[in-house]
Amino acid sequence: MRADGNVATFGLMRRIDTLSKAQRIVVVVALGLALEVLGSYLGTLGSGAEYGGGFSPFGLTLEPSLPVALKPWLRLIIWLVLISVWALASVRVLRPSAERTGPR
Repeated sequence: MRADGNVATFGLMRRIDTLSKAQRIVVVVALGLALEVLGSYLGTLGSGAEYGGGFSPFGLTLEPSLPVALKPWLRLIIWLVLISVWALASVRVLRPSAERTGPR
């Protein structure tokens, strides 16, 4: 078996084609939730305090480190890319399979 991307993609598509409509909907919802978690993680990168910053209640204060959050336009691009991936994958997963779209 070849290990290129086309064989793996066609194998995955064949498996998706065997799913029922309800199972396909579950796959789309699960993919959306996974991408939401990924987007939340990517959107908050750099927003926490850096190592070494903090506050000491005993008067020995450290210089607080300022959070370096992602710019709003970069977070917007991240979300637009993830939404686009979800929409395109949803169209493919919810599309009727080739053997089911024959003449009626």
